[in-house]
Amino acid sequence: MKRAVITKTLITSLGFLTLFAPSQTSAQLIPQPWISVGGKDGDTTFAVGARALNLGVELGSGPDGATGVDVLKFLSLPVISPYIGVGYYSEDKGVAVSGGVQVGATDNFFVGAGYNSVRGLNGQLGVRF
Repeated sequence: MKRAVITKTLITSLGFLTLFAPSQTSAQLIPQPWISVGGKDGDTTFAVGARALNLGVELGSGPDGATGVDVLKFLSLPVISPYIGVGYYSEDKGVAVSGGVQVGATDNFFVGAGYNSVRGLNGQLGVRF
């Protein structure tokens, strides 16, 4: 009887340890910044962003001098991180929606590609600390 109780306790403990063990999310407490360059309607667009805890913020400059900010939500997968977002831009551009993916190129760098309804298609280059 004691042996069965000890075995069940060990199995349950290992299960909870696996479930609640710290993951790489704790490594994301340090923001991961990136720069983005793209284009829409023949205009070059720029943005800078940062990501922490699977949330991101991107400050961008679009066509006709429009500037705005996007809030992004990332889905962390082993190699790639797709994201979606919503933002607001000046110069009567209004609400923007965005989506894309970031891929770990090396341990310290990542690349990405995305689309923003105000800033158009863009490429990203970022760093992990």
